[in-house]
Amino acid sequence: MQEGWRWMFGSETIPAVLFLIFLLFIPESPRWLAKNNQTERSRSVLIKIGGPGFAEKELKEIRDTEIPESRSLKALFQGKFRIVLLIGIILAILQQVTGINVFLYYAPEIFKKLGTGTNIALLQTIIVGFFNLSFTVVAILTVDRFGRKPLMMIGSLGMGLCLLILGLMAYFQQSAIWILTFILGYISCFALSVGPVTWVIISEIFPTRIRGRALSIATVFLWTANWLVSQTFPMLDENQWLTDHFHHGLSFWLYGLMCFILLVFVWRKVPETKGKSLEEIERLWLR
Repeated sequence: MQEGWRWMFGSETIPAVLFLIFLLFIPESPRWLAKNNQTERSRSVLIKIGGPGFAEKELKEIRDTEIPESRSLKALFQGKFRIVLLIGIILAILQQVTGINVFLYYAPEIFKKLGTGTNIALLQTIIVGFFNLSFTVVAILTVDRFGRKPLMMIGSLGMGLCLLILGLMAYFQQSAIWILTFILGYISCFALSVGPVTWVIISEIFPTRIRGRALSIATVFLWTANWLVSQTFPMLDENQWLTDHFHHGLSFWLYGLMCFILLVFVWRKVPETKGKSLEEIERLWLR
């Protein structure tokens, strides 16, 4: 149906409107309230989150580490702040160069080039979206139980292995049903870990005095990497020489390599933030 794409675009207004409505019920950050001399409102929000005892403990930590956020970009590149900013930027870039949005943006084309028809390719794309949503919910339920680093490392390893196998299957031109299996494995590993947990980590690791600007800079790098990956994938996938020699498998291997680099980077450089308040995390960098 030629009008089908209009319904697809139009349906996106439903979650957008719901998002706007739910925003009205989100309380202001208790740290922002405390910093702006609204202690009672801050205490009220914290009580709703964890009870009176939790609220008093958090307010004490907020007061003990209360340092105004620097308005100077120079502060981002001083001492250990430079290191944590670099960690956040690299983590943001690596989240994207593992190739996730290639599968989300180009899924129908990928499936068609790997041997399925148009209608089946669209159905498989819907299945991909379902797995992405389902395992994101799993990540929400498990990130505070298992920790950030274990989920990131397990997810990176799973993504890398799935992409390695996908590259081999594309290279040897194997059947489409097995390709779908490993694409779903890759999507599930991403949604369980690297997708949502990267955002959790980069929202937690920056010290208060640089958090707003540092998080903004990391986010700019993340979406720039997203744009670069989405622009370069068609070049890789449609290059005749690469297609003749690798049968659409090279891009899978490149993104898989990035997954293994992400695994090593998280293992060696990213601190575990599970169970730590923002003030405790800040003290890790200021030792």
